Amino acid sequence: MIKLYGHEMSGNSYKVRLLLELLNIEYEWVKVDLMKGEHKSTEYLTLNPFGQVPLLIDGDIQLADAQAILVYLGRQYGGDKWLPSDASPLAQVSRWLSIAAGEVRQGPENARLYHLFRVTNINIDRAHQKAKYILSQLEKHLSMRKWLEFERPTIADIAVFPYVALANDGKIDLKPYPNLLNWIERIKKLPNYIPMTGI
Repeated sequence: MIKLYGHEMSGNSYKVRLLLELLNIEYEWVKVDLMKGEHKSTEYLTLNPFGQVPLLIDGDIQLADAQAILVYLGRQYGGDKWLPSDASPLAQVSRWLSIAAGEVRQGPENARLYHLFRVTNINIDRAHQKAKYILSQLEKHLSMRKWLEFERPTIADIAVFPYVALANDGKIDLKPYPNLLNWIERIKKLPNYIPMTGI
């Protein structure tokens, strides 16, 4: 059985859990208590030397990094529906994985870390500026479509969703972004959707 190591307050852990649920895949959840520093323990560092969550183990496959895990699960268990194999649509989805690890992380995710977890080495003004930029881009993009790419959800939506939906934790108001809010609600209505605290 698949093992997923993570923490319930981690948006990156949540996005992997969400995809596993949407794909209706059985898995074992292994909590790594970030507050107690378990991700820096010798035992955990032997599994993931980067000392981060999530970490997925599927037989002989051992993967860290949420976006990489989404790619693996999407291709291995979801097929073309969740991760296209043709070059152009694959690139379109991949672009959003980069945005999730780039602009979304620098904006809404960092604002959440600052306000909710008191991570003080974050430039909160810059995080709010970055958040406003990416949320505005998403709002414009979603004015013409229901999903980030194509006429169905893909791992692109799952990668971007958590930290955008958790923006309130970073004192970012989503009310000015109605198209974005509608997209969030569409994801919440997917079969087998599971919630997370704050969403």
